[in-house]
Amino acid sequence: MFANMASFSRSREPPVLLLLLYLFIYLTLGVQLSYRSTVTPQYSNHTTAGNGVPAIPCLPDQASALLRLKRSFTVTNESRCTLASWQAGTDCCHWKGVHCRGFDGRVTSLHLGRCHLESAALDPSVFRLTSLRHLNLAWNDFNGSQLPASGFERLSELTHLNLSSSSFDGQIPVAIGHLTNLVSLDLSTTFFVQEESDEYISYATWSDHSLWLVEPNIASLLANLSNLRELNLDMVDLFDNGAAWCAAFSNSTTPQLQVLSLRYCLLQGHVCRSLSSIPTLTVINLQYNKLHGPIPEFLADLPSLSILQLTRNHLEGQFPVRIFENRNLTALDISYNFEVSGSLPNFSSDSCLANLVVSNTNFSGPIPSSIGNLKSLNKLGLAATGSSVQEIPSSIGELTSLDWLEISGAAVVGKLPSWVTKLTSLVHLQFSNCGLFGEIPSSISNLKKLEWLALYKCNFSGPIPPQIFNLTQLETIYLNSNNFAGTVELSSFLELPNLYHLSLSYNRLSVIDGEHNSILIPNWLSSLRLASCNISKFPDSLRNLQTLYYLDLSDNQIHGAIPHWVWDNRSVLNLSHNQFNSIGYDYALPIGISLFDLSSNLLEGPMPIPGPYTSSYDCSDNQFSSIPTNFGSQLSGVIYLKASGNNLSGEIPPSICDARDLALLDLSYNNLSGPIPSCLMEDLNSLRVLKLKANKLQGELPHRIKQGCGFYGLDLSDNQIEGQLPRSLVACRSLQVFDIGNNHINDTFPCWMSTLTELQVLVLKSNKFFGKVGTSVLGTAEENCEFMKLRILSLASNNFSSTLTNKWLKSLKSMTAKSTDDTSLMPNQHGLYLADGREHEFTAEITYKGYVVILNKILKTLVVIDVSDNGFNGVIPESVAELVLLCELNMSHNALTGTIPTQLGALHQLESLDLSSNDLSGEIPQELAWLDFLSVLNLSYNQLVGRIPGSCHFQTYSNLSFMGNIGLCGSPLSKECEDTTPNMMPHPWKREPMDIILFLFIGLGFGVGFAAAIVMWWGIRIRKPSQG
Repeated sequence: MFANMASFSRSREPPVLLLLLYLFIYLTLGVQLSYRSTVTPQYSNHTTAGNGVPAIPCLPDQASALLRLKRSFTVTNESRCTLASWQAGTDCCHWKGVHCRGFDGRVTSLHLGRCHLESAALDPSVFRLTSLRHLNLAWNDFNGSQLPASGFERLSELTHLNLSSSSFDGQIPVAIGHLTNLVSLDLSTTFFVQEESDEYISYATWSDHSLWLVEPNIASLLANLSNLRELNLDMVDLFDNGAAWCAAFSNSTTPQLQVLSLRYCLLQGHVCRSLSSIPTLTVINLQYNKLHGPIPEFLADLPSLSILQLTRNHLEGQFPVRIFENRNLTALDISYNFEVSGSLPNFSSDSCLANLVVSNTNFSGPIPSSIGNLKSLNKLGLAATGSSVQEIPSSIGELTSLDWLEISGAAVVGKLPSWVTKLTSLVHLQFSNCGLFGEIPSSISNLKKLEWLALYKCNFSGPIPPQIFNLTQLETIYLNSNNFAGTVELSSFLELPNLYHLSLSYNRLSVIDGEHNSILIPNWLSSLRLASCNISKFPDSLRNLQTLYYLDLSDNQIHGAIPHWVWDNRSVLNLSHNQFNSIGYDYALPIGISLFDLSSNLLEGPMPIPGPYTSSYDCSDNQFSSIPTNFGSQLSGVIYLKASGNNLSGEIPPSICDARDLALLDLSYNNLSGPIPSCLMEDLNSLRVLKLKANKLQGELPHRIKQGCGFYGLDLSDNQIEGQLPRSLVACRSLQVFDIGNNHINDTFPCWMSTLTELQVLVLKSNKFFGKVGTSVLGTAEENCEFMKLRILSLASNNFSSTLTNKWLKSLKSMTAKSTDDTSLMPNQHGLYLADGREHEFTAEITYKGYVVILNKILKTLVVIDVSDNGFNGVIPESVAELVLLCELNMSHNALTGTIPTQLGALHQLESLDLSSNDLSGEIPQELAWLDFLSVLNLSYNQLVGRIPGSCHFQTYSNLSFMGNIGLCGSPLSKECEDTTPNMMPHPWKREPMDIILFLFIGLGFGVGFAAAIVMWWGIRIRKPSQG
C-alpha cells in the first residue's frame, strides 16, 4: 500500500495534502492495531487512542445509558460497590468498572461482578452499549426477574458474558444464542453441598434456591456459538432436553470448547459420545446430574483433558483404566457412582494428579502402594468393595500435602490405621460403608485442622472419645450407623464453636441433655440427627438453637405432646416412630416448616394443616380421623402428601386439587368413601403417583383424563369402584404401574392400554372383567394388543374366557429377552425423591408362591403371569415357553385341557408353576425336572397319569403338589407304580447362579420361617390370601 502511495506522490501536487493523507492513514492503522492487540480488558481506566494521541472522552449516549443503569440499582449494606464515581458531567470512561475504546469513546467493558447490588430487573439501558465486548454482572441480585427476551442481540461484539449467581429466573433468551463472537458464557448459579453422605445430599445457594434459569433446547442456544471456549451453565435446568443435550456439543457446533461445566443441571442420558470430537476440551464437569450408562472410553483419548468430574450421577459399568494414563490429568472425581467398577493402576512419580477420588464406587482389587508416589496429591478418595480384604497402604501416610481423605468399602477391615492421625494437614476425613472396627484412638486429637469427620456405616465401637471435643475447627461430625455405646451428653457437642452438622443416629448410644450453658451454644448448628438414640424426652438444650433447620429425632421413645417451640425456625423435622399423641399446635403448623414426618406415632384428631411453604407432608400410620374441610386450600406448595394407615373417614375433599404442584398423594389404608374427586385424575398434570388402596371408595373412575397426564403409578386397588376403565387413560403416556385389583370393574380386557408403551405392571385381579384376552372386542378390526414392556400381569379371579393365543403371548417382548438396561430395580424416571433424599420406589401387590405379597421394591428381574381362577379353556399355548424370563406362571383354576407342554422345561428362571385345578392330561414332562430353581410346583387336581419324574429336585415337593390326579404314581405319593424302573433323565443343562437379588423371592419357597427372615430384611409385607 505504501509503495503505491509513493508512486502517487511523485505524480501529483501539492505535497502538503500528501503529508496530511499520510498522517491520516498512519493514525488510523495505529489505532486499529493497538485495539486488536488488547487481550485482557482493563475495567477501570480510560486507554489512550495510541501513539500519544489523547483518548476521546466517553460519548454522551454511553454516559446516559450507564447513569440509567445506575439508577436501576440499589446499594445495600451488603454491597461492595457504591458506584460513587458514576457522576453526571464526568468522563464515564474513568468510572469504576467501565472501560472505553480510546479512539471513539464507546464503552467496551462493564465489570460490576461481585458488587452485590440489588435491582428489580436488568435495565434495558445496558443494550445501548452496543460496543460491549465484556459484560460482567455476576453476584448481583436481580430478585428472581427474567432476563429480557430481546436486547442481547444488539450486543453483537460481545465476547465475554457473565451473569452468574445473579438471581435470574426463567428461560434463557434466544437472543444470547445470536452472539456469535462469544468466547466465554457463564450463566451459572453457584451452589455448595451443605450436607452429604451416601444416603442423602443437600444443596444450598447464596440466593433463593427456587430460582432456576431454564434452557429447554441447549442445542439451539449453542448452534451459532462456534467461537465458544468456556461454557458454565451450573444449576441451569436442562431437564427438558432429555438425552438430546448431547446434540449441542460436537466438532461442528463447539469446535474450540475448552471448559464445559454443567453441574446440577438435571441432565439425563449418557455421557455424550460427541464430546470425543472436541480435542480442545481441558475441563469436563458434569457432577450432580442423572447421567447413566458407562463412563466412555473415548475420554482417555482427549489429549488436553486435565479435569474430569462426574461425581453424583448414576453411572455404571467398568471404568476405562486408560484414563489414568493421561499425563495431563490433574483431577479425577467419579465418587458416588455406586455401580462403577474398576481398579487402580500403579502410579508413577511423574503423575500430575492433585485430586483422585473414586470413593463410594464399586472399585475393588488391591489399593496400590504406589499411591505414595503422588506427592502433589491434595484430595484422595478410595473404594475397596468385594469379599477380599484390602490393606490400606501405609504409603498414604507419607502424603504430607494431603488435606482430604475419604475411604469406603466393605473390604476395608481392621482398626483405624495409626498413620491416619499423623496426617496433620487433614481438613476432611471420612471412612464409610466399611468393615473398620474398634475404638477411635485418642490420637484423633492430633488433627487440629479437621473440619469434616465422618465415620459412618462401619463397625466402630466403644465410647465416643472425649478428644473429639478438642477439635474446635470441626464443622461436620457424622458418627451414625456404628456400634458406639455409652451415654453421651449433647451439651459436649454443642460447645464446639464451629459445629454445623451432627449425626449420632443408629448406634447403641443413649443421648441425654447434660449440663449446658446457653451462652456457649453456637447459633449456627444447622442439622442434628439423633435417630434411634434411646431418647425418652425432648432435649431441652435444643430450645435455644435458633438456626437448627434440620432436626431428626425419629425412632426414639419420646411420648406426650410435641413441644410448641420445636416447630419454630425449623425447615425439616422428622419425629416419626415415637409415641407422640399431640402435635402441640392447633392443627395449623408454622409457615416456615418445609418438610415434616410425623408418621408412626399415636396422633389423633383432624390432620394438621401444613404451612404455605410445606413441600413434603407425612403423617401416615397414626390415628388421625378426618381431613379438615379447608385442608386443600393450604396445600399450595405441597409436593408429597402421605397420610396412609390412619382412620380417615368421609369423602376426599375436592379442594385437595388446589395443590397444583402435588406429585405424590398416598391416602391408602383408611376408611375414605364416596367417589374419587375427578380433578385428581383429570386436572392435576403434576401428579405422578396416586395411591388410594384399601379404602371404601365407590362410583366410577373419572373419564375425562386430559393430554399431558403425568401419572407414572396408579394404585386404586381394594376399593368398591365400578364401571369400566376410562379409555382416556391412554393420555397417561408415562404410566408404568396400574393396579385396579379387588374392585367391581365390569369391562373387557384393555387391549387399548397397549398404547401405554412404558407400562410394566398391570394388575386387574379380582374384578368382573370378561371376554377374551389378547384381542380387542371393540369394533370390527382387531386392535394392537402388544404390551412391549409388561413384566407383571395379574388377571386372577375374573370372568375371562376363551383361549390364550400363541400370538399374544409372543407379543410380551419384555418377558422374552433381557433388557439392555442392567439395573435391578424399576428405574426412577419420574424424578420423585422423598424428603430424606431417597428415590421414590413403586409398590405392587401380587400373589407369589401362594402368598399375597406387597413388593415395596419392584425388581426388574421379577416376571410374573397370573391368569388363575378364570374360565380359560383349550390347551396351554406352546409359545409360553418363549417367555424365558418368567419367574412365576399361575394358570390354576381354569378349564385348560391337553397335555403339559414339554417346552416349559426351557423356562430356566421359573421358580413357581401352578397348573392345579384344570383338566390337563397325559404325563408330567420329564423336562420339568430340569428346572433347578422351581421351588413351588402345584399340579394337583388334574387328569395326569404315569410316574412322577424321579429327579432329586422333584423329591423336595410334598404330595400336595400332585394330589387329585388318580393316575399318578411314585414318590412323594403313597401310590407305587407297577413299573419299578425309575423314570429319570440326565440333566442336560447347568445353570449359572441366579442374581443374588432374586434370592429374596426364592426364600418364599423354602418354608415360612426362612421366608420371614428374608421378608423382614427386605421390608415386604405378606398375608395369606382369603379363602374362597
